[in-house]
Amino acid sequence: MDLLPQIILILDDRGRIVDSNRTASETFGLRRGTGAVTDVRTLLAAEEPQEVAQIIGTTAVVDMQEHRFVRSDRVAIDVRFEIKPLPGPKEHLRVFIGQDVTQEKQRDLDLLRFSNVIQHTINPIQITDASGKMVYVNPAFERASGYRREELIGQNPRLLSSGRHDRAFWAGVWSHILAGKVWVGKIENKRKDGTEFFSELVISPIVNPAGTVVGFLGAHRDITEQIILEQQLVRSQRLESIGTLAAGIAHEVGNPLTAISSLVQVLQRTVQDKFATEKLGLISSQINRITKIIRDLVDFSRPSTHVAKPTDLNQVINDALNIVRYGKKVKDITFDLDLDAKLPPIRIVPDQIVQVFINILMNAVDAIDGQAGKINITSRSIDGGIDVNISDTGKGIPPGELEKIFEPFYTTKGVGQGTGLGLWVSYGIVKSFEGDILVESVRGQGSRFIVRLPHR
Repeated sequence: MDLLPQIILILDDRGRIVDSNRTASETFGLRRGTGAVTDVRTLLAAEEPQEVAQIIGTTAVVDMQEHRFVRSDRVAIDVRFEIKPLPGPKEHLRVFIGQDVTQEKQRDLDLLRFSNVIQHTINPIQITDASGKMVYVNPAFERASGYRREELIGQNPRLLSSGRHDRAFWAGVWSHILAGKVWVGKIENKRKDGTEFFSELVISPIVNPAGTVVGFLGAHRDITEQIILEQQLVRSQRLESIGTLAAGIAHEVGNPLTAISSLVQVLQRTVQDKFATEKLGLISSQINRITKIIRDLVDFSRPSTHVAKPTDLNQVINDALNIVRYGKKVKDITFDLDLDAKLPPIRIVPDQIVQVFINILMNAVDAIDGQAGKINITSRSIDGGIDVNISDTGKGIPPGELEKIFEPFYTTKGVGQGTGLGLWVSYGIVKSFEGDILVESVRGQGSRFIVRLPHR
């Protein structure tokens, strides 16, 4: 019995310990040998119920149970044990065979705590095996990726790759973590629906007692909103810089352009040659195009001379629509209005905001590209302001171009069909009222612009 690691006690018919092995003696501080009179019930922890003491103090057979006992140093331990009759001529003796499971239970408790933390944390967590296949994802990871757990388990994380990081990047990551080191960095992934999201990722190797890497734990922190805010800040700084330059550029270009335009008009009145007249007309149309660009630059760069006043935003929307709906391109387009009649007045400059809606509506018309389609316009009161949604059934905007559409001179239209300043100027106008313009688009399914204006 002394060679066995279990706790072994020999009990008489009154529950007294008449013998014990070395493990039991060292655990409970028992005197070795027969003739001992220590009652096994005195080894139970004080919090154990009286029923347990009665069971182990009788001649009953006890199937596998788990209770708390007290060691000789007064530290409570968890013991999983059973009590059986001891074969032999002394039929009244029983054998107590127990196992100290305190550390095992502590590990189970730690594992349970760890599992609950991972399961319920707001941060996406994934665990992979040594080859990189996912063996666990928490609910936050499902929400962030758009995939269900069943679709992710057994897959390589490259399923979420946006393609922005090349092979050399990932080779460096693998080299780092296979060496047992923790890797920290920012990555760009792609959700199931194709939208991109940004994460600050920590990859920790899971190492067994032998020092072998058996898996990896990836903890993500979603920084998509932070990245968007940083991009908006950069865009705002860029707009501010361009605004500072715009007035000077408009002045330097505007004066010589006026002179050229005057000369062209003189020539048009005096020249009779058909070829020359045609070319002068072409020059005149290009001068008008440049003049419009300069006018947009000036409108953006100089402070508004208009006075903000309480305005019915629905009336502004209708004014813009009345201008757009009589164009040549809209004959097969249906306009669907759903305006909230209870919108409170909002303090804006009506002429400026009507220009914003005209620009967005004209872009929606161009996106439908002469085909039959629909443009939906809604207005809703939100907490702290008003949202105006303008959605179309046009061709949509490619994901790579969404972040560029508010940049000056950027246009998805053909050469000569757009200046690339409409949305840029609109964005500047809305920002001047402390509002925002948001855009959502799916290639081939259309786009939705949200103009958000706060109460001021």
